[in-house]
Amino acid sequence: MEHRKLGNTGLELPILSFGASSLGQEFRPVSLDEAIRSVHVALDNGMNFIDTSPYYGRGMSEVLLGVALREIPRDRYYIGTKLGRYDADKFDFSAKRVVESVDVSLHRLGIDHLDICLCHDIEFVEMSQIVEETLPALRRLQKEGKVGHVGVSGYPMKIFEYIAERAALDVILSYNQYTLQNTRLADIVPYLKEKGVGVMNAGPFAARLLTNAPLPKWHKEPEEVKEACRKAAEYCQSKGVDIAKLALQFSVRHPDITTTIVGSANPEHVQKWAQWIKEPVDEELMQEVQAMLEPVKDIGHIEGRRENN
Repeated sequence: MEHRKLGNTGLELPILSFGASSLGQEFRPVSLDEAIRSVHVALDNGMNFIDTSPYYGRGMSEVLLGVALREIPRDRYYIGTKLGRYDADKFDFSAKRVVESVDVSLHRLGIDHLDICLCHDIEFVEMSQIVEETLPALRRLQKEGKVGHVGVSGYPMKIFEYIAERAALDVILSYNQYTLQNTRLADIVPYLKEKGVGVMNAGPFAARLLTNAPLPKWHKEPEEVKEACRKAAEYCQSKGVDIAKLALQFSVRHPDITTTIVGSANPEHVQKWAQWIKEPVDEELMQEVQAMLEPVKDIGHIEGRRENN
């Protein structure tokens, strides 16, 4: 597995990392055996950075990860979790909750330190609190050795520049913004690179948009985007190719995006993804699909507070 440097953190992460949101049963019921095997298959394939959050399954993702990692030596993996978002509409970025959240996450995961801790979906709150209260509290935990590196995550591009202009960041995590259909993250990568901020990308499939699977009911992209992606998926299928393979191969290619995070509680999917990024890219088909998606390129949706978009 190829690795890239994560900003100025000193970490080198695999270009493909394991996202544990599915372990929180965000898409379907998951058995303990599936969860454990998915994590082990990811690690065996070199996907040794794991991303989770107390929001995923309202704690279930972290708990199942703790079980899956129980017999795995701590030096075999890096792990990042988040804080601040605890349910669909429950947010708490107070300094007090920062301390509590990190301690609870460490307990669930069965470890004594986090490699990365992110403020989760900050676009839903007044961002000045993140600068003035949340990040300083995280930096104090960093000095105590509980947290290695700190940053923020979310959907709108605006949030990353807002925070980076006002506070020191080690890393950011963006999702659904560097895909075959939407590459807005690429616009701010040079700015973040100049500041030494590591860039992580999640959601290369854009919550199943760039797959053959049915979309979840909560999917927020406009209908014209859904329709264009459906037609592109059908075109790929007619060529004997899964559009998800193209989507994954595209997302891991950017040299200044350290890692792309993708997850499943199906170990066969994890194995397949690790194999896909080793295989040659069908450049002609990639260009044809990008041309099909050009009319809806970079179209997204509003997430969180309107002023944060």
